[in-house]
Amino acid sequence: MSPLTADLVDAHAEILRGCHAQFHSYGGRARFHGPVRTIRCFEDNVLVKQTLSTPGNGAVLVVDGGASLRCCLLGDYLAELGRKNGWVGMIVWGAVRDTVALGNLDFGLKALGTSPFRPRKTGAGVVDAPVEFGDATFRPGDWVYADEDGIVLADRSLS
Repeated sequence: MSPLTADLVDAHAEILRGCHAQFHSYGGRARFHGPVRTIRCFEDNVLVKQTLSTPGNGAVLVVDGGASLRCCLLGDYLAELGRKNGWVGMIVWGAVRDTVALGNLDFGLKALGTSPFRPRKTGAGVVDAPVEFGDATFRPGDWVYADEDGIVLADRSLS
């Protein structure tokens, strides 16, 4: 089980960074943590699918979708693909869809909101570069911890 973010803050406040944005939880796993992988894309999820098709090895995929709510970057099909490939969850600075099905998956998922519309399929974007949102910088290799209370980051594993 993932450590609680409040307990981590109490024990390690001096080394933690917080993501100060309000996310909704859509996955069936409310608490999740792991090393960070990143994608920056805007209304295009080709790189999300490509990345979730690779072994996740317990990582959390952090996607900077430019806070767009005009279309989704993930639905139940891609979340299940990621889960099967060993990803523990995702944090999406953007929208998702298929929320009822997502809630039944053993997969952590935080996102800004929902949209039923599909994204573009051009492959535009960047993989494994730092992304910033919610007053936080997510760098590949950082560790992220997410639960019902929020999201915190560390330079190393704390569990």
